Amino acid sequence: MLSQDEINALLAGMDTSGGGDAAPADAPVDSGMGGDAPADVAAAPVGSGDIDESLLTDTEKDAIGEVANISMGSSATTLYSLVNQKVNITTPQVELANWENVIQNYERPCVFIQIKYTVGLDGTNILILKEHDVMVITDLMMGGDGTNTDGEIGELQLSAISEAMNQMMGAAATSLSTMINQKVDISPPQSTLLDMINDDPSDIAEFLTGTFVKISFKMQVGDLVDSTLMQLYPIDFAKTLKDTVIAGDAGASEPAPEPAPAPAPEPPQGSAPSPMPMPGPDPSMMGGQGMPQMGMPQMGMPQMGMPQMQMAMPQMQMAPQMMNMNIQPAQFQTFTGGTSIMAGGENIGIIKDVPLEVTVELGRTAKPIADILDFAPGTIIELDKVAGEPVDVLVNGKFVAKGEVVVIEESFGVRVTEIVQ
Repeated sequence: MLSQDEINALLAGMDTSGGGDAAPADAPVDSGMGGDAPADVAAAPVGSGDIDESLLTDTEKDAIGEVANISMGSSATTLYSLVNQKVNITTPQVELANWENVIQNYERPCVFIQIKYTVGLDGTNILILKEHDVMVITDLMMGGDGTNTDGEIGELQLSAISEAMNQMMGAAATSLSTMINQKVDISPPQSTLLDMINDDPSDIAEFLTGTFVKISFKMQVGDLVDSTLMQLYPIDFAKTLKDTVIAGDAGASEPAPEPAPAPAPEPPQGSAPSPMPMPGPDPSMMGGQGMPQMGMPQMGMPQMGMPQMQMAMPQMQMAPQMMNMNIQPAQFQTFTGGTSIMAGGENIGIIKDVPLEVTVELGRTAKPIADILDFAPGTIIELDKVAGEPVDVLVNGKFVAKGEVVVIEESFGVRVTEIVQ
């Protein structure tokens, strides 16, 4: 079998103008194995690789892209809250790819973040971020301005980007759960820095050894990042995700069945059905005056239809009742002779056994995260107290007194020098 480089060399050396000593198109090609090379090998297009485009139709690509677009929209909002910068993630581009395609078309080294679905869906997806993008995002998360990108990615940056992806994909899982009408949950992401050339894809995820779905997003973070974010799915999981979302949308669009009307009660046997009485006010409540019958308008009184009568009847019934009610002002018992707790300190004894936490504070200071991460045995931290200045005494977190530090046998103590009012 000819290698790809040999095929490229043969195609580059052919004279397509018809002159020269180039071999005819139907001439056998020596493959070095004592036989003729198969026709499909010689005719294979350059750079086609082993990608079978028939594994995913254009309709399926569009559906998967729509799902990814909705999910990443939620993720962009979450990333904005983490880095406090405007985040824009554009419409995704869905295509089939293999490991060689990813290596050739993406900057190296890069960070692979693997996320597994644990509830609602059963599958894995991988996010790929460039090394520079990870440094910018983690620097912003730690309170920097995003320009501290010197050096190499360490455990601190990998841990920070894992937390960012955990919150971003958690928001995406929430969007998915809304689309499929069931709970979706993910496992904590695992981040790894890879150069991809010397790495075995099977050590990262088994589906990377074959053809998979590659979804590319253009990601912008303020003026600091203008890059490409990639998301990799196994083909089977991508199709399952698409089918699940479509099924969830179809179930949500179906109208709920209307309840069957309750059967009307049957009249007793042997008696003729009587007409249902119309609701109306009690004549006794109207001061002895009866209501005019329906359908018989009287002089000076317009005829009202059924809706107007039903709306007017409660008001007509309420007025006489309010007129006949006996309304009196409320009277409350007078409390006299009682002893209030804590009055004059008489009953302070009932709370004397309540324990309170007493804290003595030597001093305070504020440090950026970068300085705190450099703490080591022997590090000296300067406080906001001057040597010899009284220390603060706090009771349950409330500043109540000042004092000076003393030594009682082998223990420290505090002598109260001032009570703070």
